[in-house]
Amino acid sequence: MTPPAPSRNISPPPPRKAPGGSLRLHYDPASTTCRPILLFASENSIPLDYQLNDLFSDENRTEWYTRLNPNQAVPVLEHDGFVLTESSAILKYLADLTESPAYPKELKARARVNEVMDFFNTYLMRDYVYGLVYSRVLAHYRLPGAAQQQFIALHEPRAAKRLRALDTWIGSKTFICGNEITIADYFGAGIVSAGELVGYDLRAFANVTRWMNTMKTLPTWDEVHAGFYGWRSAVEAQNKASA
Repeated sequence: MTPPAPSRNISPPPPRKAPGGSLRLHYDPASTTCRPILLFASENSIPLDYQLNDLFSDENRTEWYTRLNPNQAVPVLEHDGFVLTESSAILKYLADLTESPAYPKELKARARVNEVMDFFNTYLMRDYVYGLVYSRVLAHYRLPGAAQQQFIALHEPRAAKRLRALDTWIGSKTFICGNEITIADYFGAGIVSAGELVGYDLRAFANVTRWMNTMKTLPTWDEVHAGFYGWRSAVEAQNKASA
């Protein structure tokens, strides 16, 4: 029997009123794809009108939300009647809107950031987040019987391969694309940190570990990740109870 998804201690970030209510973010505070936006906005004092959408309550499947995003997912950004979905697209939009140096204007530097974000969105989301994390902690991604272990066994070496590539990419740099933070770091940190839900050990990837430790020193990291840490604690408690 597939266990139900654990309840979570969700504490939304303090609401910041956007000028004229023009920037509204529909989000779940524990979501892998919402946390990068929450962190970027918080670190850069971008005023957002936060609209909580708890994915475990199925609010994202309601008629009104489906009209907003037919994919029934978070995050969704509304800006003066313009609706934008997908985490990486929203990060780029907010960075351009605020003229943030975290999304470089120079052509090659911007292309590098785009490249890294595509790498995260394609390979690490598939092999690491869906393959090793969601398949264990979200009931609707679990497979029956032996198929579950076969699925995890298939993705373990794939995830390790992607993390080795990321480790090489970072090298001796402070951040992924250089020594200045970019939106690729915000995006990637949300994805890599998802492994904490299943206790994934990153120590074999020294550069990734160092980079993640650097990201966790950002002033608002703990505040932004309170909901995620609540979910992690619930998963750990459930695992202990079923052991």
